[in-house]
Amino acid sequence: MPHDGRRPTRPRGTLQYTKPALSLDELIQRLSERGLNIADRERAAHHLRHIGYYRLSPYTIPFHRSRQSHLFRAGARFDDVIDLYVFDRMLRLVVIDAVERVEIALRAALTDHMSTTYDDPHWYVDGGHFRESRHHAGLLKLVRATIDDRLRGAPDPGQDSLVHRSALEHYLTTYRTPELPPSWLMVESLTIGQLSSAYRNLKSRGDRTAVAAALGLTAPVLESWIQTFARVRNICAHHGRLWNVGLGVYPAIPSSSTITWLEAPDSVPERSRQRLYPVLVSLQSVLSCVSPRSSWAARLRGLMSERPPMNLAVMGVPPHWAEDPFWSRHLA
Repeated sequence: MPHDGRRPTRPRGTLQYTKPALSLDELIQRLSERGLNIADRERAAHHLRHIGYYRLSPYTIPFHRSRQSHLFRAGARFDDVIDLYVFDRMLRLVVIDAVERVEIALRAALTDHMSTTYDDPHWYVDGGHFRESRHHAGLLKLVRATIDDRLRGAPDPGQDSLVHRSALEHYLTTYRTPELPPSWLMVESLTIGQLSSAYRNLKSRGDRTAVAAALGLTAPVLESWIQTFARVRNICAHHGRLWNVGLGVYPAIPSSSTITWLEAPDSVPERSRQRLYPVLVSLQSVLSCVSPRSSWAARLRGLMSERPPMNLAVMGVPPHWAEDPFWSRHLA
């Protein structure tokens, strides 16, 4: 293990990449020769030009004859590939909306609890609140880097009835001490991954429990879920494939009766725990607490109601998922 704590790099491959770049016409011809039905070549060229073959190609895989073959099943159409791509794009938009609400709620819960409990708007500067001094030092480094970037950048536009300076700009150009901004400004400078790290590094279990309770969760469940949400948010923010991607980190299935969860027995079987469905359930669980009047479940149902069983199965979604009381109470 390197001294900086990072994992050692894995060995590189041994082959030489020799695939040529292909024109749009050549790409369309290749797809056609592999058995994909392309009724309108101009339309196909338009999509390939503005989406890109690299981004679109993973959406062709479900229509292949086998995992090892690049040949398409009989009847596979280019329009089917585009339809799946559009569905995944709409899914990302729905999911990022829920993740945003959860992320904002966590920011508020963390800063509100810690600032008021310890009567200190700058509580995060005190390393005594954290388990790992190395991670705490990294947090302070991030905040100082944000300050430095803000002060090196151009000033925010002048204030008028429509345009207002950012809160961080106001603090830095108004106050000299304390050097670092109060907690409610600090948390806004963190990514969801950095926010997750700061929360998990809190020394007091009581603090972690109190923050988690504000989201309707226990501390261990929040620690698990927020890492999954950070991964999902990064995929959505970079327009990545979501519907059937391997996330690498998955939300823990809660055992506490205090956490809102599916009611049907074996609602998330073992084979579905590394699929997207438990992520969708966990997002709705938090929304039930922080945004109980949200129409998010209805929008999710509207998006998935027209999908073929193949799409839902890959996501780990059971056929009658919306009938579980967990969902139906939000769909009435």
